[in-house]
Amino acid sequence: MKIIIYTLLSLFLMAVVGFFTFLPSRVDSGKNRVEFRPPYPVTGEITRLHQDLAIVDLHADTLLWNRDILKRSEWGHVDLPRLVEGNVLLQVFSVVTKTPRNLNLISNDDKSDSITLLALAQLWPWKALVNLNERALYQANRLQHYAEKSSGSLTLIRSGKDLQHFLEQRKAHKSMVASMLSLEGAHALEGKIENLDKLYNAGYRIIGLVHFFDNEVGGSAHGVDKSGLTGFGRQLIKQMEDRRMLVDLAHASPELIDDVMAMATRPVIVTHTGIKGTCNKSRNLTDLQMLKISKAGGLIGIGFYPVAICGQSPDDIARAASYAKDLVGIKHIALGSDFDGAVPQPFDVTGLPLLTKALLAEGFSEEEVRLFMGENVIQFLLANLE
Repeated sequence: MKIIIYTLLSLFLMAVVGFFTFLPSRVDSGKNRVEFRPPYPVTGEITRLHQDLAIVDLHADTLLWNRDILKRSEWGHVDLPRLVEGNVLLQVFSVVTKTPRNLNLISNDDKSDSITLLALAQLWPWKALVNLNERALYQANRLQHYAEKSSGSLTLIRSGKDLQHFLEQRKAHKSMVASMLSLEGAHALEGKIENLDKLYNAGYRIIGLVHFFDNEVGGSAHGVDKSGLTGFGRQLIKQMEDRRMLVDLAHASPELIDDVMAMATRPVIVTHTGIKGTCNKSRNLTDLQMLKISKAGGLIGIGFYPVAICGQSPDDIARAASYAKDLVGIKHIALGSDFDGAVPQPFDVTGLPLLTKALLAEGFSEEEVRLFMGENVIQFLLANLE
């Protein structure tokens, strides 16, 4: 009997160790795959141009995963060494706080949550396990910790002044990388407008109103009701504009997009999306939506993931970018990769030279490549941040 008990206890302990040690990395490496593994063979004039770009990506979910982003990882898409190798000037880190189980693009409710188990396996603090606002604050604190530990290699941008100062510093230090915080889903406010100040003080400057389900703010493109702005949502838009925070319409339902565009007095952003003109999927933007956003001075981030581009290659990203450029103009489009977003990608961040090459092959001029790959975002942030 003792042998049986000891055996069962040993198996239990092995299962516990496996849960905390191996499950998070197994999920991370499985979800955040790449179609083409590095190194990426780009040389000559393409390399020269790429290294001269000011590259900005509007969306990576890297903080969700239990990786030290100051160290190069063998899996996933983004960390500081690879950002430097890819010549990224600014990476926006988006924070996920809740996703439904059995997630799909058509209809999800808010009754379940996949992030709790992942957070438990990664030993997040108790408060972050049971409270969505605390989850957002915990991930923000992680980024701040990495910045402080990086000896100046990673900087957190909170204002236009911060960005301008960073741009001056980077002229002499090309290995420096800036970061910003974005929230993917305003359900992390937990229906309390006073939580907006907590997020602002933690460094958040972009808030996506919804993610994969309807929330207190309004309807998701993947929700049940897919409704427009609620009263709380209208209050949030006004409060965000007062603080010069940026409203992100990624994942928003068509009605929510219309309602926001009708009341917004400042340009909005779509950090990561596809476009129906080249990939007719439910979460992608129509031509009319893109025109509304661009005519109001907004910015649209083109995603790299299969549902955004109906493919899995740099050429597919370039094709979507070309369609968007022809429709709304080069100054209203940007990179919105969705790196580390639990979706497969054509390449990790070191493969961005492949996209530079594909854009040139698609007919982009060097100036258009510069604008799309990052200069549009820099100009947008300098004009619209506090």
